[in-house]
Order: sequence, then C-alpha cells, then structure tokens
Amino acid sequence: MVAIDLKIDEFKPEMAGKMNFYLSALNKLIKKNHENPSIGVIICKSKNRTTVEFALQDINKPIGIATYTLNKELPKNISAFFPSNKEFVDKVESITNYIKKSKL
Repeated sequence: MVAIDLKIDEFKPEMAGKMNFYLSALNKLIKKNHENPSIGVIICKSKNRTTVEFALQDINKPIGIATYTLNKELPKNISAFFPSNKEFVDKVESITNYIKKSKL
C-alpha cells in the first residue's frame, strides 16, 4: 500500500512524523501478512533538502518527499488515466467512512 499526503505548503518536519503514524496504522491494521510494508509519499509545494534529511534520519519506514508544480489543466493524452473531481471525492469519502468504521 502507498499512503500519499498532498500538502499545499512547504515541507515541515512534523509531516514526516504524521506520515510515520499513518504507515504504522496501515501496517498494523490493514496490511495483510503476504503484503510488503506500506510506503509513504509526501507531496508538498517546496522542500529544503537539509530539513528533509533531518526529519527522515531516524524513521525506519520508507517515506519519500516530492514537490509539485501547478498546471491549469491535465494534458489530454493522460487525462483519461485520472479520476474526475466527483470520482476522487467519492473515493476519499469511502476511505474516510471505512476508517471511521474501523476506528483507526
């Protein structure tokens, strides 16, 4: 499983701690015995390499930090591979409801 956390601002060290929490919960409560450990990806507006290195230094779970750039629209040749806004919201709500039922 992959946990993705999309942030609207620059990377902050506490984001790594939060992702570590998410991965621990996924691995303990949802991951099946035959599955590999979960990995985390934090996507943020910007990052400072030194801050990222210190934030991840003693965390033993695989977490990556990436930045994004804004684009007004998706290129047509790849837009079919992504969900519509409604599909995305529906999926997030179903995951949220699952987590609430699981008392995560």
